[in-house]
Amino acid sequence: MSINVYAVATPFVIVLALTEFAWCVVRRNGYYSFQDSIASMGTAVMNQCVNVAVALMVLPLFTQLGQFAPWRLDASSPLSLVALFLGVDFLFYWFHRFGHRTNIGWAAHSPHHSTEELNYAVALRASVTQRLFSFLFYWPLVLVGFPPEAVLAMVAFHLVLQFIPHTRVIPKLPRWVESWLNTPSHHRVHHARNDAYIDKNYAGFLIIWDRMFGTYEEETEPCSYGLTTPANTWDPTVINFQAWARLFADAVATKSHWDRLRLWVMPTGWRPADLPPRTLGYWQQEGAEVKYHSRELPGVRGYLVFQLFASMPFMLLVSHHASPLSGWQKVALSLLLWAMATAWSGMLESKAWSEPLELARVLAMGVAVTLWLVWASAPQTWSALTAAWLMVSLVWLRVARGAAARGPQSNPHPS
Repeated sequence: MSINVYAVATPFVIVLALTEFAWCVVRRNGYYSFQDSIASMGTAVMNQCVNVAVALMVLPLFTQLGQFAPWRLDASSPLSLVALFLGVDFLFYWFHRFGHRTNIGWAAHSPHHSTEELNYAVALRASVTQRLFSFLFYWPLVLVGFPPEAVLAMVAFHLVLQFIPHTRVIPKLPRWVESWLNTPSHHRVHHARNDAYIDKNYAGFLIIWDRMFGTYEEETEPCSYGLTTPANTWDPTVINFQAWARLFADAVATKSHWDRLRLWVMPTGWRPADLPPRTLGYWQQEGAEVKYHSRELPGVRGYLVFQLFASMPFMLLVSHHASPLSGWQKVALSLLLWAMATAWSGMLESKAWSEPLELARVLAMGVAVTLWLVWASAPQTWSALTAAWLMVSLVWLRVARGAAARGPQSNPHPS
């Protein structure tokens, strides 16, 4: 795949997200929470790096599988493109349903539902393990003759389209549209944790699959978003792997070898009979919705916003097809971006380790990327801007943050 669809679509996604954010600020509707949005965007940056790695892993497998296809379809013809899109949309429905109805699928998919908001920042909070599962659901398209590169590109395009319904700004559309398209109204139901809405509306683009297979539900009552057992953290590692940790713990704890094997593919929430019921948190207290908030480091918001915008070029150095970085450099930068999202989460939760980790991350990323760009003979402006970002970040961390830390404490429950 010569062009990374995710990287090409990034400007469109950013513009749409900023437009929605500006509208919500003007309307003062409370659809954006600062902490939730920073956590989602930090996770999104590192997820884009995972998308590239998984695509590079899956492409050789699809290429080998394509040798068994009885014919090779021309993916450049309009009819073939429509057929490929419909095939991806149909298989996505079943992948998405698998992600909600089985223990292993939910472990991979649940991080996307871990946020208690619904907006375009939320749309970008994907799971780092889900992408591998999703690609492995599309192998039939290669076997019937579609080129592997075309399948992966269409999967990426299909995923970008799914960004659009993740909003509360767009109301219900006319019934003739709602009858066939996966609209924001339908997807609000999917992200809701109301009893009536759980495990409904799995569609990606066409809602007709839910109508056909009995999983459709109309939006009739206000939605509460998130998990029924909230993550209660902004840490991307915890969010991405806590469900996996529970499954592994059950597999180790049970004395039944059969249960140890079937645990993974049993319905979501199923546990071996010899294990006690698991006590987890709940999203309601005395019938009222309770959302997670944390005490953040004082004065940290301006720094995090600056770093969020600065992280976009670093992300593109990993994900863009024209990046001058080598493979191992992209892997190293991806790990630094993971450290970045982790440090941000710690700052939002006032963890003692968060500032030392962020300082180490900034130093390592600034020095390494500057040197890599110089070695790759990239435009001098790139390395100069990276060095400037490093200097500004260091000053902000050591001077501005230090002054803020000596000032008044921040609101322990920020909006």
